[in-house]
Amino acid sequence: MSRAKENAEFICENCGREVLPLSNGSYRNHCPFCLFSKHVDVVPGDRLNECSGLMRPMGLRYKSGKGFQITHRCLRCGEERVNRLTENSIQPDDIEEIIKLFGI
Repeated sequence: MSRAKENAEFICENCGREVLPLSNGSYRNHCPFCLFSKHVDVVPGDRLNECSGLMRPMGLRYKSGKGFQITHRCLRCGEERVNRLTENSIQPDDIEEIIKLFGI
């Protein structure tokens, strides 16, 4: 799958807001407003997972070289994944939502 196809805008299935693609060469894997993700990858970016469950943001961690990451748990199958926070973009992750969810 091409990076352009991976990096497409979408409507968040949790909050219904429009999520724009990133412009930094990466791709968006969670909503910057409610921080929910969708279980669509087997390997990051491949979009081959058939589960397609919503993934609830469960925690925040810091990893050297990667920065802050959100831990997500799939509401359908229970798998956990981590995703980097999106900061310097047209739609950065909502810092107020991060504080509310994780008590920082």
